Parts: sequence; C-alpha cells; structure tokens
Amino acid sequence: MSDFNPNKDNHDDGLAIQEAKPKLKIPPLYKVILLNDDFTPMDFVVEVLMVFFAMSEELATHVMLQIHTQGVGVCGTYTKDVAETKVVIVNEYSREHQHPLLCSMEAV
Repeated sequence: MSDFNPNKDNHDDGLAIQEAKPKLKIPPLYKVILLNDDFTPMDFVVEVLMVFFAMSEELATHVMLQIHTQGVGVCGTYTKDVAETKVVIVNEYSREHQHPLLCSMEAV
C-alpha cells in the first residue's frame, strides 16, 4: 500500500514555486506637434492649443510664438492612441475653419 493521503498536502517534492510576474513596460510616447505656415492666424493657433491641449492662454501664446519663429512647436506628449486622436481632431478642426495648420506626431 502507498503512503498517499489525499487529505495531506504533498508538497515535499523539493520544487520551489515562484509566481511569475508579468513584465510591464511603459508604452512608447509620441510628441504631438504643430507646424508653421504663412496663412493660419496666430490667434487661431492659440485657440487650438487652449481647446485641444488644455493650455493656459499664456502657455499657448508662448508655444504659438515658438511655432512661428522656429517652424514647429510641441503641444504635448502622449501614448500613441491619444496622440493619433489629437492629430486627427486638430487637423479636421483646422480644415473646417479653412486653415492649413498642420498637426503631426513623432516618436519621442
């Protein structure tokens, strides 16, 4: 007859059990940028920055001036899905208002 007892824990097989923790990594981030053009009014750019990127008027003006003088300005850094959505929404809004303002994204 065997020593097996179904009511007794039989974990004496010498194996150590360690739970495997999932390896989580931070998702890649993307910068949402606005590109300068010679036709979009500065106040429209400030409006876009305030409405779609939750910037104060002071910060939006600063970023708008950076776009105007350097040709490009960073509106924010987001995960891929959020960045893509912001790009689409801003570009559609610009077209609806007949402005050529271009919003884009690039990997950080």
